[in-house]
Amino acid sequence: MPEVIFELWVYMAASPLLHLLLTLLAFFLAQWINRRAGGSPLLHPVLVAIALLVGFLLITNTPYATYFEGAQFIHFLMGPAIVSLAVPLFDHRERIRREFIPLMLACVAGIFTAVISTVVLVRLLGGREDTMLSLVPKSVTTPIAMGIAEQIGGFPALAAGIVLITGAIGCLLGPPIFKLLKIKDHAVQGFAMGLAAHGFGTAQCFSLSNLAGAFAGLAMGVTGLLSAFLIPLIMQFFA
Repeated sequence: MPEVIFELWVYMAASPLLHLLLTLLAFFLAQWINRRAGGSPLLHPVLVAIALLVGFLLITNTPYATYFEGAQFIHFLMGPAIVSLAVPLFDHRERIRREFIPLMLACVAGIFTAVISTVVLVRLLGGREDTMLSLVPKSVTTPIAMGIAEQIGGFPALAAGIVLITGAIGCLLGPPIFKLLKIKDHAVQGFAMGLAAHGFGTAQCFSLSNLAGAFAGLAMGVTGLLSAFLIPLIMQFFA
């Protein structure tokens, strides 16, 4: 029996579809774990799936390039998935148009708050300069955060990890803060979550309502776009 399993593994390992299948299985398992944990943001399906896949790659000594060869179809689907966020935005375009200026001001204020608070905390705790530069874009979606970190002298890999942690913490703290401040408007909740917790917050908001998801997606996109221009300029004052 073990010999049959080994032969089956050798056969499947030669196919790039294996890693696509494993990625899907890891995510479904992560969703199940998250539901069993009561939907805890600390066990967000994305984080759990990443941990499962990293563990698998380490145990099987599989290079990331080999894994990505099979899983790249999911990476390709990220583009259409992001573009699809335009659909709920179109549904709520009138409200977005009426509140465009306050929304943009909120984005800029959020970016300045995220950057300056990070710089102050890292320097108070005695952190290194390159570490600080990696943490600064923590509230921006991963691809943009990695690009910003590389541009200003940080470590893109560290920035990517911190972005995931920031998203999980944002999903954990957001709902009780809204409850404490008695914020019931789904548009406000969604925009705040998209601004502070990027993709994680956006995904969580879509489970709340289409309105919350639309404003979260808007905040995530605009914050990423503005951050790419503003963060390098802001960091020049802390050089």
